[in-house]
Parts: sequence; structure tokens; C-alpha cells
Amino acid sequence: MRRKLRPPLPPRHGLDPARLKMPAEGPWTTLREHLVERLPRVAPERIEEMLREERIVGLDGPLGVDAPFVPDSFIWFHRDLPDEVEVPFEVSVVHRDEHILVADKPHFLATIPRGQHILQTALVRLRRRFDLPTLSPAHRLDRVTAGLILFVITPELRGAYQTMFRDRLVHKEYEAIARYDPAIAMPREISSRIIKERGVIAAQEVDGPPNAETRVELIEHRDGLGRYRLLPATGRTHQLRLHMSGLGLPILGDDFYPELTETPLDDFTEPLQLLAKVLEFTDPVTKERRRFESGLTLKAWTDLDAWRRGP
Repeated sequence: MRRKLRPPLPPRHGLDPARLKMPAEGPWTTLREHLVERLPRVAPERIEEMLREERIVGLDGPLGVDAPFVPDSFIWFHRDLPDEVEVPFEVSVVHRDEHILVADKPHFLATIPRGQHILQTALVRLRRRFDLPTLSPAHRLDRVTAGLILFVITPELRGAYQTMFRDRLVHKEYEAIARYDPAIAMPREISSRIIKERGVIAAQEVDGPPNAETRVELIEHRDGLGRYRLLPATGRTHQLRLHMSGLGLPILGDDFYPELTETPLDDFTEPLQLLAKVLEFTDPVTKERRRFESGLTLKAWTDLDAWRRGP
């Protein structure tokens, strides 16, 4: 197995540098010419500025404006960060030991860097707070979903914990707030086929063999609202939100289902009332049985007006 090249640049803001491999051949004379063509979203002037400031490096050090194009070589650089809306909620830690860290992620905070969310993500915040540059998630939660995420501290053990989630060896419990309808019998098992197309923001249920299963239980109800326990047997994208919407009980605060609506990134009112409440599994390293429970609560159940107002 070929060893992974170690970046010649240190992490910045808790993020490793981007790495690019040059093509085996091409018409470019200089590295700059290739990068202008390869990175169309970056202004040519910015690429030249990064080269002049020695922000782009190869294995032998910084590369200048006149650096030649070298086939099959590698370069590293830190991407420019987008302007981000600060998420005014903290990530709390439920458990930390030698190998894993279990965090309680708030609503509106993405799990990992992507698109417009880089520094305002649970991963980057935790890497910076605890000086853990190799911290990585074993699974993910949607940005709008709150609750438990398991992160792996020891890089060599990442695969063991990720495999545990992939093979459905983790018992997960979620809580959700939605309207109460006495005509909808509970508990009930839901199975359907869910697909998520690349480039399409919402998933959808389609005809075909089921690939998503959820058990829905009513915990209690009052004032026209129900508090539900959701037990997913599978982990399809937006599965719980789609299944609740399909019942006619869309989760409060869901701006995707049943109807997609645009919500500004700085709007922290009416968060999705979905919480990853419990993670339970046999630790693949220590072999002990572990159970973690979120300390967060769903605001719409305790104070509906405060949920609507936001922070």
C-alpha cells in the first residue's frame, strides 16, 4: 500500500491544506497556467498573488509565479475562507477518552466543512478547542439537526468506528416534535425507498424495493403537539424527516418537507425539532458496551414561543 504524503504545510484554523496532483501530461508551461484553468472559481489575479506570497508549496518548498508545470507532482495550499455567519450556539462534550469524543451538536451548525460552512462547523470548532488536528467524525448529522456525534481522536482507529456505523451496529434514538393526530395509530413501522440525487437539495421517496426503515413511537402529547421517539434501522439522507412528513406529521421547523422553502443562514428562529438523543454500541476497540445520551432538549416542547423567537 502506498503511503499517504504528509502535507508540507501545517493545519490552519483546524483545517489541513488542500492537495492537488498534477496531470501526467498537458499543454501548460507554468504551474500558474495550469491552476488558472483548473480552478475557474478562483480569480487568476488571486492565484498569482498566492504564488507571489509563497502560499502554494510542493514537496521541496514554496512555488513562485514562474514555477514550471511538473507532471504527476503534488502541490498544497490553504483555500481562502468564505465569509461565514457565526452560529451563536456552543458544541458541548458528552464524553472524551483516549480514542473518542462524543459531542452534542447544536442546531444550525454543520458537522464538517463544506461549501459556505468551514470554521462554523462542529469538527473545526472541536479541533481548535482541544488542539486535535486529526479529529474526524465517525458519522454525520444534518446542519439543522441537533444531538450526538461520535468523533474519533486516534486516526488509526477511524475505520473501526466508521465501519460500526456503516454496518448498522449502533443503536440510535431520535426525538422529534410534530403535530399530534389521534387518527394516526402509534407505534408504527415505516419502510420506503428513498433516493438523493447529486446536486438536488432534497431527497424523495420513490417506487421500488424499500431501503429505509423507521419505527415511530408517540412518547406523549399535549396542546395539539406530539413528542415522538424515532428509531431508524437504516440511515438514508433525510430519512426521518421524509418518513414523518409522509405520515402527515412533518417535524416542526422542517423547511424541506413537505415543501422546500428558502431560509437565510442568519435566521436562527424555529430550528428543526429533531434531536439525535441516544447512541449505544459495543466499542470495537475496548469491547465494552457504551451508551451516550444528549443533554439537549427540543425547545418547541418546553416553550413554543421561545422556539419561534430564536436566540
